[in-house]
Amino acid sequence: MGKPIVNYSKIHKSFGDVDVLKGINLDIKPGEKVALIGPSGSGKTTIIRMLMTLEQPTSGTILVNGENLWQMEKKGQLVPSDDKHLHAIRGDIGMVFQHFNLFPHMTIVENCMLAPALAKKNDKKEVKIQAVEMLEKVGLGDKINLYPAQLSGGQKQRVAMARALMMKPKVMLFDEVTSALDPELVGEVLEVIRDLAKEGEMAMILVTHEMDFALDIADRILFLNEGVIEEEGPPSELLVNPKSERLQDFLARFNKR
Repeated sequence: MGKPIVNYSKIHKSFGDVDVLKGINLDIKPGEKVALIGPSGSGKTTIIRMLMTLEQPTSGTILVNGENLWQMEKKGQLVPSDDKHLHAIRGDIGMVFQHFNLFPHMTIVENCMLAPALAKKNDKKEVKIQAVEMLEKVGLGDKINLYPAQLSGGQKQRVAMARALMMKPKVMLFDEVTSALDPELVGEVLEVIRDLAKEGEMAMILVTHEMDFALDIADRILFLNEGVIEEEGPPSELLVNPKSERLQDFLARFNKR
């Protein structure tokens, strides 16, 4: 797979007196699908929020395509990144959140058009063609002129995916994208992610509690516990034959559901 597209090195993150991440080292290869599992508060979402520049590490470095995300060189010195640098490096990263964050006053095709129209100043007609293509890709080509309030939760989440795909990211982050959905809507969203994963080109980091889905889609699973990567490996190995007692207990709770 070549060099990592994302590298976390010695990442620590504290919120006040609470240490959420305690020295995370992690490489993501181009096209690799990595699932993050673990109990609430273990640091899973913080890992991807830092890559999306929504949280800043307390210490350590994050590289994207070999470029330092949170620091930049100025007059031969490393200094904290300014907004321009963050925006440029983050251009290869897309994220889909638990809650869809769609603009209610805009149609779903307008929601998808907004970011590329602003960021790249592309021709509006061209952007609309691309937006329709992305909505067709997630199974919503017949609903482009509807507003978010006219859609189910699963459909809104698929719009959010189409919107993130509009920027042609090299890495896509999924933060518990099914946790806010009614159970009967979960499958349709997971199916779209499966289809995206099969295309193979885009790396994915997925925070999920859907163990069967992680087993099916991930190249590698990381089990986080109390701010450290407690165990990692191929899904068939880690989920079927967990080594650490904490991971065994964590999976046992899911198996009882």
